[in-house]
Amino acid sequence: MSDARSDAKSDSKYDVSHHILLVEDNPGDVVLIRRALAHKQPPVCLHVATDGPQALAYTRRCAEGMEPSPHLILLDLNLPKMDGCELLLHFKQDRALMSVPVVILSSSQAEIDIVRSYAHDANCYVTKPLDLEQFLAVIGAVHRYWLTAVQIAKE
Repeated sequence: MSDARSDAKSDSKYDVSHHILLVEDNPGDVVLIRRALAHKQPPVCLHVATDGPQALAYTRRCAEGMEPSPHLILLDLNLPKMDGCELLLHFKQDRALMSVPVVILSSSQAEIDIVRSYAHDANCYVTKPLDLEQFLAVIGAVHRYWLTAVQIAKE
């Protein structure tokens, strides 16, 4: 796939109130995250990139006004083609994205990954639970916290 895919809950990706960029190469995790977000309020449009170059291409299209900018980025660390922390640096150095919260969503519990993520300005680090119900609950909690409870600066 050469581009990030969008999964809107309405006819237009511009009709939903929140957009999430999910950078995840595991198709099973993508399916679970879609499932967890399917009926959440506020509704979201999930844009999926399976590697760093796809995510950067999506954010370039956002900067050009061709795609809606994300309100939240969910980022896996172990990605093909570009390390998740390297991609995180790109996001945090981009003026248009620096205020967008980036949640690291990784299966790694390694202290070095956690420390590196926060050193590169991740907003939080969440370890993917192995249990299905816990996984769905964690994604629901991330949605609830970042899209309903937190106030984010527009720029």
